[in-house]
Amino acid sequence: MAMNIGKTLRGVAIVAASLLPFLPQPVQAERIKDLASVQGVRNNQLVGYGLVVGLDGSGDQTTQTPFTVQSIINMLSQLGVTLPPGQSLQLRNVAAVMVTAVLPPFAKPGQQIDITVSSMGNAKSLRGGTLVMTPLKAADGQIYAVGQGSVIVSGFTAQGQAQQLTQGVPTAGRVPNGALVERAVDAEFEDQSVLTLQLRNPDFSTAIRIADAINDYTGQRFGMRVAAERDARTVSVKKPKGVSAARFYAEVENLVVESDTPAKVVVDSRTGTIVIGNQVRISRVAISHGTLTVRITEAPKVVQPEPFSKGETAVEPYTAIDASQPNARVAVLDGPNLETLVSGLNRLGVKPDGIIAILQGIKSAGALQADLVLQ
Repeated sequence: MAMNIGKTLRGVAIVAASLLPFLPQPVQAERIKDLASVQGVRNNQLVGYGLVVGLDGSGDQTTQTPFTVQSIINMLSQLGVTLPPGQSLQLRNVAAVMVTAVLPPFAKPGQQIDITVSSMGNAKSLRGGTLVMTPLKAADGQIYAVGQGSVIVSGFTAQGQAQQLTQGVPTAGRVPNGALVERAVDAEFEDQSVLTLQLRNPDFSTAIRIADAINDYTGQRFGMRVAAERDARTVSVKKPKGVSAARFYAEVENLVVESDTPAKVVVDSRTGTIVIGNQVRISRVAISHGTLTVRITEAPKVVQPEPFSKGETAVEPYTAIDASQPNARVAVLDGPNLETLVSGLNRLGVKPDGIIAILQGIKSAGALQADLVLQ
């Protein structure tokens, strides 16, 4: 009896395993914080011009970069050092650089942020250099941070009399925590009564699902519906009374929503990269793909005259033309899902450039149910 029960259970397990491909698979869902961001909560770009000193002879050639010399003179004058008029500076341990940084939202004075240093002149390397105090400005012209510190460069260059080796980019580097925030960006997040969520990938279906998920949560939590979709990118959410904006959004941003994206195929013909979305479908089509090779060989022949004929030696042209079409095949391609589509393209045995041509042909035939984006 026990043996019969064991056989029955194994049979049920085999049937269940065979039905797994046909059962509905769990849909992948994302948090709202991964799908959208709050309007007004964003980064701000900063930029500045400065000098990197302490280089081992790999700085700017001052005879070819006059702005470096002018910057050195201005810096020394601010430090109380006055150079004689017409003084020619021949320095190789200084480089003029552009300093960039990203000011995160809600940054406060005294907070440290990373900065990126990039050479402007003809310096060979910034390795071992130190960035001198550089003010960093935003688009409004105000100074929001000041950068200074040792530059960390991952690339290097080595040069001999007959050969030069360069690894990475030695003329750009980073200064971790190299800038101090001096001014805070005005933010009124706590005073906002309506939060505007902006989808990173605009889609009407996703926007509606986000609004429904928020309304379901707030209906149970606060007894009211607060979210409404405006368009494919924007969802407005009213903050309930009795809770701060930060706490309310912290509760809302972790709600899980099933996102939706349009069917799209992105093709980069320069690198041969092909990205096919999960929603891409292809109607049943027959495809013939093969490479036609034509080989033309020129083999002129030398013709000698017969003995005692008083003829002249001549060259007779001879051309051999050979046309072949290897790997020519006809295949039926049907893509009801992404796995079938990819396996069908692989079954043709073509390279990425051939797949690009096939996708373009399928799109022209009207069988590709997706947007084809060529880059």
